[in-house]
Amino acid sequence: MQYLHTMVRISNLEESLDFYCNTLGLKEIRRRESERGRFTLIFLAAPEDEGRALREGAPMLELTYNWDPERYEGGRNFGHLAFRVDDIYATCQRLMDNGVPINRPPRDGHMAFVRSPDGISIELLQKNEPLAPQEPWVSMENTGTW
Repeated sequence: MQYLHTMVRISNLEESLDFYCNTLGLKEIRRRESERGRFTLIFLAAPEDEGRALREGAPMLELTYNWDPERYEGGRNFGHLAFRVDDIYATCQRLMDNGVPINRPPRDGHMAFVRSPDGISIELLQKNEPLAPQEPWVSMENTGTW
């Protein structure tokens, strides 16, 4: 398993970038804008991790800016922890066998979400290419929120 990033929702893009980059000193590694999803993702890394983040995926901070205004309360601005796993199906099965509900099953062989006992959302991403879709994951419904 490899730790990937922590996601935080932000309400003001410029203000947040000024804080995280200009004041705190993080470096912007990459940016993705989604017209369809109406959001911008900005990945930041500590200066000493910048090269590794570009080459091999050092841990990063993901800032998520939703274009439509939303008020974040009760920790809603904290998004999730993300981990890359060798086999998403085996990981999800191990979690289920230990009583962990799979909130967003890996129907696509690529991504799943679970929650910690304290309700922290955890994203699991398949290493390299997605695995071929298979049961029971393909037919499994979402449960709760993530």
